[in-house]
Amino acid sequence: MSLTSWFRWNEPPSRISQRSPTEMVMETLMMEFGWQMKEAEKQQRERENEYRKIKTGVDYGWLVSHPKHSYDISPAERLQLEDLCSKIHPSYCGPVIIRFRQLIAEYEPEAPEVSRIFHSVLQEAIEKIKEEEEAKKLARQWNTKHKTSLSLTTLKTRARISPFSSDIKTISEDVERGTDPTRRVWSMPEFRSTKDY
Repeated sequence: MSLTSWFRWNEPPSRISQRSPTEMVMETLMMEFGWQMKEAEKQQRERENEYRKIKTGVDYGWLVSHPKHSYDISPAERLQLEDLCSKIHPSYCGPVIIRFRQLIAEYEPEAPEVSRIFHSVLQEAIEKIKEEEEAKKLARQWNTKHKTSLSLTTLKTRARISPFSSDIKTISEDVERGTDPTRRVWSMPEFRSTKDY
């Protein structure tokens, strides 16, 4: 056994652990987008082949060689999509992919339309995230405001203590009255609430 296996802790961490959650979400969403683009192109070619076959009555599909990736978005559009992907919270990554796949399956778009659908799904998710953050912020403000007022009302409704009242019993009163002081030790004045029980 070599000594290098014993000293693996000296090796730098892998590239995966160095990426932030935002980068991982962006890469995942962009990979899904790229895969859906390729699938849309493939389906578009199949539709064109079927159309040609119906039109001519002969299948020449085996003679035609198609480029692997014929349609590509502009660099500006790619940057815009990457920027939108970076705004997606990691907990929304899965739902965004599911929604994107649902729309692709529903509309069966051509390659140029896939980017528009992806853009709309990302925008929809970002708006939903903003709405939820606003709702949480309002809920926190409401809780903070009402906790303060609740603590003040509970303080007001507690039993009122009046230590200077005339009916306070002490040990000396028990001794003067001849009652047994061992029955109860009065080290402090008796506090009573204003309610009668």
